[in-house]
Amino acid sequence: MSKELFNALKEGVVTVEFTKLDTGELRVMPCTLNNEISKQKLEIKNYHTNDTMVMWGLDVQAWRDVKIDTIQKWYPGYPQDKE
Repeated sequence: MSKELFNALKEGVVTVEFTKLDTGELRVMPCTLNNEISKQKLEIKNYHTNDTMVMWGLDVQAWRDVKIDTIQKWYPGYPQDKE
């Protein structure tokens, strides 16, 4: 899952749904590693860990470090509307 997620983040916007460590609540975060979208100068070229992944949170405009084993699901694009 990690390599596929990394590649999707490099391509564009991905929504990652994960469990927050401090509260246990579900966090739904649109994020990216695409510099054209994030307007950031830091470029992560390779993925080398199975523990955590750094990504740019579009809703908070800040870098976030997400533990891979807390990710419930991810999908391309912005968060799906809850009905």
